[in-house]
Amino acid sequence: MATMTSLIGLINKIQRACTVLGDYGGEGLSLWEALPSVAVVGGQSSGKSSVLESVVGRDFLPRGSGIVTRRPLVLQLHKTDNGTQEYAEFLHLPRKRFTDFAAVRKEIADETDRITGKTKQISNIPIQLSIYSPNVVNLTLIDLPGLTKVAVEGQQESIVQDIENMVRSYVEKPNCIILAISPANQDIATSDAIKIAREVDPSGERTFGVVTKLDLMDKGTNAVDVLEGRQYRLQHPWVGIVNRSQADINKNVDMIAARRKEREYFETSPEYGHLAHKMGSEYLAKLLSQHLEQVIRQKIPSIISLINKTIDELNAELDRIGRPIAVDSGAQLYTILEMCRAFDKVFKEHLEGGRAGGDRIYGVFDHQLPAALKKLPFDRHLSLKNVQRVVTEADGYQPHLIAPEQGYRRLIEGSIGYFKGPAEASVDAVHFVLKELVRKSIAETEELKRFPTLANDIATASNESLEKFREESRKTVTRLVDMESSYLTVEFFRKIHFEPEKNPTGPPNPNRNGPPNMDSYTDNHLRKIGSNVSSYISMVCDTLKNTIPKAVVHCQVREAKRSLLNHFYVQVGRKEKEKLSAMLDEDPSLMERRNQIAKRLELYKQARDDIDSVAWK
Repeated sequence: MATMTSLIGLINKIQRACTVLGDYGGEGLSLWEALPSVAVVGGQSSGKSSVLESVVGRDFLPRGSGIVTRRPLVLQLHKTDNGTQEYAEFLHLPRKRFTDFAAVRKEIADETDRITGKTKQISNIPIQLSIYSPNVVNLTLIDLPGLTKVAVEGQQESIVQDIENMVRSYVEKPNCIILAISPANQDIATSDAIKIAREVDPSGERTFGVVTKLDLMDKGTNAVDVLEGRQYRLQHPWVGIVNRSQADINKNVDMIAARRKEREYFETSPEYGHLAHKMGSEYLAKLLSQHLEQVIRQKIPSIISLINKTIDELNAELDRIGRPIAVDSGAQLYTILEMCRAFDKVFKEHLEGGRAGGDRIYGVFDHQLPAALKKLPFDRHLSLKNVQRVVTEADGYQPHLIAPEQGYRRLIEGSIGYFKGPAEASVDAVHFVLKELVRKSIAETEELKRFPTLANDIATASNESLEKFREESRKTVTRLVDMESSYLTVEFFRKIHFEPEKNPTGPPNPNRNGPPNMDSYTDNHLRKIGSNVSSYISMVCDTLKNTIPKAVVHCQVREAKRSLLNHFYVQVGRKEKEKLSAMLDEDPSLMERRNQIAKRLELYKQARDDIDSVAWK
């Protein structure tokens, strides 16, 4: 098994990388949250900062009244060889080493203000600080804002709940070790830290209790019952701490000297002498480091499992939004053609029934066209008055001898002309359906979402092709109507010719002399002409009702399926590399999303490899 020193250092490395990528929170369990760490929890003025400084052996935290810690401070301690110089590094200043810890204090304050402003508000964006020293143990501590009960001037009323919510977001995680800080001069039953630890860790298996300010208790009182676990039992031992006094702080007493003074206090104390070997900040640091080592050892399988699951999810997300495009023109042309094929597949699914929309074309033929044909003004065109006018005008100065053939032809041609309107309307209706299907297909083609320029080019090319198909279809249906006028069906009229004309007023008058003329036509005879023409037009209507859809489908729908992007393919094949690159210009937000996923994927893969490389040595 690997040494835990190397594993703790590895965990610190992964946490720093997670913080760089912002992968330290959000919904679900991020890698950062899955890694074991120690969260330092306590009320304001509980001595929390002094405990951290005692563990580090350096005076480096901002001090003051009210809320001083307004952002989580992720403190990673790295033990170095004896004799090496101590220094600190901030993640937001990666190439700058701090050897002056007063400058570290100032940078913490400045970086806090950079996010929260010079207000008393808080932020959950952590500050990442690494300290390298021979005087520390390998350990990761997270200093959280101190719990408070009331908002002070300049703070929002919600600050009390906001701080508690932030603290809970850390300590509720199952891999978080809770370091609950409570001052000895306060009843442990009212300790803010113990209260929240009890709620999130009722068994006490993740909680370490720390009692501070033992030297400030009233004479005649002590915290032995607390430290020996009789007052509130935890699964881990309580640790007592003696902080530097305010006088020591004002005199800038060295932290190493303060540690020595703390050891002397416990060793010479009549109340705590029997506990001296497991009291003090040095013991606390070693205790936490050893426990953290054990937790890491236990959590390695679950961490690896989370990493593998996340890698699979990130790979799936990259596949969904598309991998990066190669820069050579051949690969770019291939990508464009692949995008076109993906769009064409979706478009054909709409037409052929795999997706909704194609049925609207059938609706044009089954409902719209028949309805339009029914509304044609044949009643007006074949009215008694209009029939008489057309027949009379067709005869001219020479009345017809037997039957008004020219009148028939004019009446039929005039009636057939009305069919052009519904025919062209059907062409236009199908055109608009096809245009809408192009729009929907582009929106539904996942591969095109990353290339808005290419999507727009495909839409433009598709609509240009549809426009050409519409023009051809319009010419074809117009020809169909014109053909019906160009050659009439003779058999229809021959049948009419041989039918005897019925005289509703009685038998034929044998005394009628001379050929019939318009003056002697009865209204019934004119109605017969109108009826004959109407019957013929009904026959033509039935024919066109079948042939117009065939022509429209042949010229528009069939061509859209076969050659919607043919002209576009020719144009693309002639484009130079620069123009191909312009067509593959991605949405900036999508590019940023892919970059973020790629970075996270690299982080998780590296973390998996690193853990594998040291975990089973």
